[in-house]
Amino acid sequence: MEQKKERPFIGYEYKEVMVPSEQASMYLDCYETFGWELDENIHMTNGHGTTTIRMKRNRKIINKAELTRLQQHFEACVREIGALERAKTSAATVVALMIGILGTAFMAGSVFAVTHNPPLIPLCILLAIPGFLGWIAPYFAYGRVVEKRTEKLQPMIEAKQDEIYEVCEKGHSLL
Repeated sequence: MEQKKERPFIGYEYKEVMVPSEQASMYLDCYETFGWELDENIHMTNGHGTTTIRMKRNRKIINKAELTRLQQHFEACVREIGALERAKTSAATVVALMIGILGTAFMAGSVFAVTHNPPLIPLCILLAIPGFLGWIAPYFAYGRVVEKRTEKLQPMIEAKQDEIYEVCEKGHSLL
């Protein structure tokens, strides 16, 4: 008769996070430094550019309070990086929209000039030129503003990434 080997009971706490799919591996690596491990009972799920990661951690892990504090610091840094990434394009979007609206206003003036009785063709042409330019220019303005904002914000993003790696190193040393 075969004897069953008894495993000691381990109480776990569970965590589920939704992350961008292209960053799922980085999140897994970082959460492991805070004592979390992938829950093998439940698989990761993907959907619409995000991945849901389900993890577990021993409730009686040593240095739990410090690991939780470091984990919260990590999550704050990730949120800040996300905000900086969005800031790259938000100003560009506003600039492009304003130029497009201004171009539309000129085009409206051109239409009013041509529908005037009698039609004001020279004024129509004069207003149509900046109108068309206002519809074409947003594409180029958007790209240029994103390029400038990226140049300005990239050092801050890299500094936050370095901060994340330092926090993960501290967490790993506590395990």
